Amino acid sequence: MQVTGMLTGARLLAHVDFPTSDVLGPDATEDQIQALIDRHGVIFVKPLFRGGVGKKGKAGLIGRADDLKTALAEKERLYFAEHRHGNALAKANGVTFEAGIPAEHEVYFAITDDTRFRAPTMTITHRGGVDIEELGKSEIVSVPFDALTGLKAFVVANALTSLGAPKEIISPLVQHLPKLWELMHHYGMTTLELNPIRMMPGGNGRLTPIACDFKCGFDRDDPRVGRLGLPDYLFAADISVFEQEVNQLRTHQGQSDVFVINDKGTILAPTFGGGANSLVTEVLGDAAIISSDFGGNPPYEKMKAVASICYRHFLKQTNVLFIIGGKSNNTDILETFRGMGDALREHFAKHGPVPLYVVVGRGGPNLVRGMGNLADTLDSLGVPYRFFGFDSAISEVVAYAKRVDQWMRSGGRDEIARAMNINA
Repeated sequence: MQVTGMLTGARLLAHVDFPTSDVLGPDATEDQIQALIDRHGVIFVKPLFRGGVGKKGKAGLIGRADDLKTALAEKERLYFAEHRHGNALAKANGVTFEAGIPAEHEVYFAITDDTRFRAPTMTITHRGGVDIEELGKSEIVSVPFDALTGLKAFVVANALTSLGAPKEIISPLVQHLPKLWELMHHYGMTTLELNPIRMMPGGNGRLTPIACDFKCGFDRDDPRVGRLGLPDYLFAADISVFEQEVNQLRTHQGQSDVFVINDKGTILAPTFGGGANSLVTEVLGDAAIISSDFGGNPPYEKMKAVASICYRHFLKQTNVLFIIGGKSNNTDILETFRGMGDALREHFAKHGPVPLYVVVGRGGPNLVRGMGNLADTLDSLGVPYRFFGFDSAISEVVAYAKRVDQWMRSGGRDEIARAMNINA
């Protein structure tokens, strides 16, 4: 997830008139906080993290207050809170003050593209407010729907009925949930999740769904994202200098999605294609330095610039330069390989050579010419390499790169350094 929390979420949900809890940002005055408490009785104080950071509640990073003194104390506690989730450490920069919503029922709702159905898929349960992984299969349902016709009311109604949801929550959800497909579809989102949606009773006894937490991810290369006018910093989770430099190239043709996995890793893997990226990231594990997708037919100039940034930041520690991707439909392999090879030659000339092994797995237009160009460059630099074409299983190529890295760690790096007459 790239955008989380109700501070931005409420603004996005307003585009489709979906009800949300009242929320104040870190610049809220004491009078505004007191007024929020007066209106709702209870408020929640939550730290602001960049990007998607989960398990905040279980980590004790959500404060509850029913008076101004407690609210300010929680603000002080959480404003710069640190949170470790898995192997990621995030640091907050600010807090939000969110209204407490009284409710008997909580709902989890999400829309994402599901590879099982090759269609947008709605996931819903009337037992929200918890980690959905903790629910039994009979308590949650995922339903694909046609992207052309959108999320229809009857899809929501049938799903809730099959779960045995209370009748009083079905009609309000049927009325409001289809709006979320409009938000996702019209603004370039890839994933949208609300958890929980609290069903607040109104004066007439009818329930109203209120979004109390928000998460979404965007396809940054979809021009529809620009309609929202969101600032760039929202899309970075504790962004590094490296990621910032690569992201600045987004104005050019081609993708430049990159995330530092392990800044102490030893396999630098510029990857082309989301499917390849998922496999590479999973198999390489901690050995991978970055997770990336540089596809989308980038021109020579952009590919050379991206490669130069990667080399400048990470080549010194790299054992294996692993250029990997599936069989491309339109990416010109010659242009991408020429850009990466020229960037490597210039890096060696400016910063000096490093002991390195290059593994390539790729398919697509101008593959033979591209591999020939890259081979000539590596031969001139004295860098050993192994190329795999489109007829090689990508999983085997990834496994080969991992074995080369292990060999480099156990003496191969010294052997290559001696062959290149440089220090290891």
